[in-house]
Amino acid sequence: MKNLFDQTRIKGTMLDNRFVRAATWERMAEEDGTVNDRLIEVYEDLAKGGVGLIITGYAFIMDDEQPNPKMMGMSNDSFIPGNAKLVKKVHEHGSKIVMQLAYGGSQTRYQTEDRVIFAPSAIRHPRTDVMPKEMTQEDINMVVKAFAKAAQRAKTAGYDGVELHGAHGYLLSQFLSPEFNKRTDKYGGSLSNRMRIICEIYEETRALVGEEFLIMIKINASDFADEGFTFKECQLTCQELASLGFDAIEISGKTPPETKKNTESVLADYAKVIAEQINIPVILVGMNRTPETLHNILNQTHIEYFSMSRPFIAEPALVNRWKVDHKTAKCISCGQCYHPEGISCVLK
Repeated sequence: MKNLFDQTRIKGTMLDNRFVRAATWERMAEEDGTVNDRLIEVYEDLAKGGVGLIITGYAFIMDDEQPNPKMMGMSNDSFIPGNAKLVKKVHEHGSKIVMQLAYGGSQTRYQTEDRVIFAPSAIRHPRTDVMPKEMTQEDINMVVKAFAKAAQRAKTAGYDGVELHGAHGYLLSQFLSPEFNKRTDKYGGSLSNRMRIICEIYEETRALVGEEFLIMIKINASDFADEGFTFKECQLTCQELASLGFDAIEISGKTPPETKKNTESVLADYAKVIAEQINIPVILVGMNRTPETLHNILNQTHIEYFSMSRPFIAEPALVNRWKVDHKTAKCISCGQCYHPEGISCVLK
């Protein structure tokens, strides 16, 4: 029987347990994206608290593309020293850490008047009202290289890997979605065309970082939208990305519309199917709250890891607590974590 506290490996990276801190925008970096002592303390507390694998808040990959204030940056070499200090603190406590890399695209309201915002197609975003620029081949090549160079910097800083943010409506997610991708060239139309930019980023990145450095991706189980990325397309995409060489896939997305109130691990049924179809680890995120539930999923499916965000805001030492106390996470999913001065829990 598998245990939540098993030592496991993702490729050559040894993890002390199956718990993952999901990428969380802390809003605590300096305005320019530089890591500071306050942010380092957040990650050191997670490592002290027993998290096996930490995924950072998303980091911007281009100097002029920052979708949110006070998020981490990895768009140039000036960010390496601060991140190296952060990674060192995490490793001192036995945790592993990967940096999430993202291009926000039109799903942003932050300083949009001061910059060109790329998207697969020139479609006004229905929630932000941002009208982006449809990317040319040159633009796509530039973004692909920016992802790869950011990953190379992350490796230089000592990270164990990177995670591409291919979910939640950001640029890579928009390429996958027929709702936002109306292109008629080799990056639009068929699913294989819509995932092409992700494949190119992987290949460009792998060439720079080598085989042992982890390259993961976060992807929506479905957009749960009439014209959006479907669960069937997610399955086919995950199969292709696993074959290409990605090291792990985190299944994420909105809460499915059929979900009943107070349901835990809301994407488990979707992640379960994908985990049966691919030969790399699947990480489940979304309302993971109770060890007993996670233990049952672990032993009844092929899902290998469980990531959480808000529970670790409420309890950075949650994993250590769960070693002796199996009560449900303190987090009540109230969604009041975010404040202009940075994330914090109202229950503390």
